[in-house]
Amino acid sequence: MALEGLKIFKKGKVRDVYDLDEQLLMVATDRISCFDVILPTLIPDKGRILTQTSLFWFSYLDELVENHLICADTKKLPVSLQKFSEDLQGRFMITKKCDVVPFECVVRGYLAGSGQKEYQKSQSVCGIDLPSGLGESAKLPQVIFTPATKAESGHDENVSFKYMKSVIGEDLAEKLRKLSIDIYSKASAYAEQKGVIIADTKFEFGTLNGKIILIDEVLTPDSSRFWPQDAFVEGKSQASFDKQFVRDYLETLDWGKTAPAPELPEEIVSKTKDKYKQIYKMLVGKQFNS
Repeated sequence: MALEGLKIFKKGKVRDVYDLDEQLLMVATDRISCFDVILPTLIPDKGRILTQTSLFWFSYLDELVENHLICADTKKLPVSLQKFSEDLQGRFMITKKCDVVPFECVVRGYLAGSGQKEYQKSQSVCGIDLPSGLGESAKLPQVIFTPATKAESGHDENVSFKYMKSVIGEDLAEKLRKLSIDIYSKASAYAEQKGVIIADTKFEFGTLNGKIILIDEVLTPDSSRFWPQDAFVEGKSQASFDKQFVRDYLETLDWGKTAPAPELPEEIVSKTKDKYKQIYKMLVGKQFNS
């Protein structure tokens, strides 16, 4: 989706961000990326589901952490943007500009994904030693903070907390670690009441006027692993309500995880959309209405 006449601030894997001088216009598209490669196939309504999920969490967490949201209502769009209201409906946020922290703040409560692969090699994740004998999807003895670099292109890279401190300073890094774990803990407790395990997730932060603020998306099926609590069995991969379903399909193909990515069949597109809608309903408590 291109909004003609607007100045692009940044084009991400899923989001297009436009420069509104003092503010930003963040638009969640229906693109999907896996293994840090944008797929050629769109998932209808995905951007709207991600945006509405983030809005729910921003509101739920606002007593714990300030966020970048200014407006997400088409009725309050500036006059210059009203001609785009139909395209923007449900998938945009007008946000504050800030200094973005150049790390993804990843929090893990369970062993999965890149954390599982690293553990199998070294019995540690991002420099954090873990007990021996943990199986796939195991619940960790305690929640861990495992930062990653933010790649503009190519793959994000897991790094140690020590490295993060060396780049942004010990004080900010320590605050981000504590805040990330606090957010994850509060969200996980809520999700468990809804029958959902948040296995891991990533947060992004910025600083504005000396304050840390939560930015980008938060606790969506693009940025998190959501597992059904009633089907959880340690020692194997889990059913999921997130894009792991697409990753699992892609793993069956003869594809090197570099661009260009293969098209997704209609069945995978339809099931992915259903999973995103299902987790929205479970977490937010109402049916997603496109």
